[in-house]
Amino acid sequence: MRDRTRWAVLVSVLVCLVLTASAWTQGFPQWRGPNRDGHSDEKGLLKEWPKEGPMLLWQVNDLGSAYATPSVAGGRIYLMSNRGLADEFVSALDASNGKVVWSVRIGKVGNPNQNPNFPAARSTPTVDGALVYVLGSDGDLACLESATGKVRWTKSLRGDFAGLAPTWAYAESPLVDGDVLVCVPGGADATIVALDKRNGNIIWKSTVPGGGMAGYASVIIDNAGGVRQYIAYLAGGLVGVEAKTGRFLWKYEKTKGSMGMSIQTPVAGEGLVYSGAGRVGGGAVRLKADQGTVTAEEAYFDPRLPTAIGGTVLVGAYLYGTSQTMMCVDYKTGQIKWNERGVGPASLLHAEGLLYMHGENGEVALVEPSPEAYRERGRFTPPTPPSHKAMEQSWAYPVIADGRLYIRDASTLWCYDIRAPK
Repeated sequence: MRDRTRWAVLVSVLVCLVLTASAWTQGFPQWRGPNRDGHSDEKGLLKEWPKEGPMLLWQVNDLGSAYATPSVAGGRIYLMSNRGLADEFVSALDASNGKVVWSVRIGKVGNPNQNPNFPAARSTPTVDGALVYVLGSDGDLACLESATGKVRWTKSLRGDFAGLAPTWAYAESPLVDGDVLVCVPGGADATIVALDKRNGNIIWKSTVPGGGMAGYASVIIDNAGGVRQYIAYLAGGLVGVEAKTGRFLWKYEKTKGSMGMSIQTPVAGEGLVYSGAGRVGGGAVRLKADQGTVTAEEAYFDPRLPTAIGGTVLVGAYLYGTSQTMMCVDYKTGQIKWNERGVGPASLLHAEGLLYMHGENGEVALVEPSPEAYRERGRFTPPTPPSHKAMEQSWAYPVIADGRLYIRDASTLWCYDIRAPK
């Protein structure tokens, strides 16, 4: 009897441990979600919000300044912030209450004399199991232990690669692809680099014709035509390089950002890659591969297409994004299906058949993606938002993990319960 009792207790403890671990099985480990495409894998979410919005679980107001979006993995939130111009740091928060678990300085804020003046942390940490990779706005790249914050290795995009940062400093989020970490120093010698994620050693350096400044967008992966490639949106345009070697493949300059403001992370699918920039327009190229050679042919371009900082999301056959208004676009043709004010320019995320919009005006909306019409399922404004200086907006992207919606604005982070009742 005593042995049975002990066995029952042991089983109960193991079940509790498994249930506790499974409570954090869903995650948002990097920029724009698990696949870096603006999609979350979350299920069982509310299909409509009450008038006041979903239930607020907690709010933290003193995280430090930043335009950076958080990532979430294993019950922790990882985010970049800064206090003043000398201290840019990465923090790990407890997802259950927003309390800081650890915080580590990465470097100083890059390009403090930028004009207009918005110096702040910008990058989203990339969580890869027991490690987290971060990039400071001054080009300080670091690998840390996700549990403790202990630094494993560091590199400087400026010092180690003669990187050329754009006006508003580095903003991309590091890409982890297997054992490789990819980022964009910019410049003539190492426009794009691939490093061994375990130690930071150089695997290859890619020199893009024309070199030039890095952009603000993050690298994505595409396999068009059977050629695995990294696609980067530089100040001088959209480029593709072979993933294995860094060999330059193609370049498209029509959507390069005015004043180097190539900001939107590209969207790839169906053999097309979409990019867009303010004051320029949006367009897609069709990638064609032949015996290892890849060409990029313009499929369409239109100055009216989505160009806002908040990016675009491909849902089925349609692309959703904003400029001053929200748009639904036929992805293959570039035809605009509808145009609606909504919350104005916004950052987008798709989960379980709905779009989550974080407007630059601070509003948050739930929208049904449909080529027929704009259909809103709820809208609210987070309480006691931080004050903004002139021209500053709410630029951080929404994040969903473990049935929770995270909204960041400057030094404030809100956590909402968006699970549907069972």
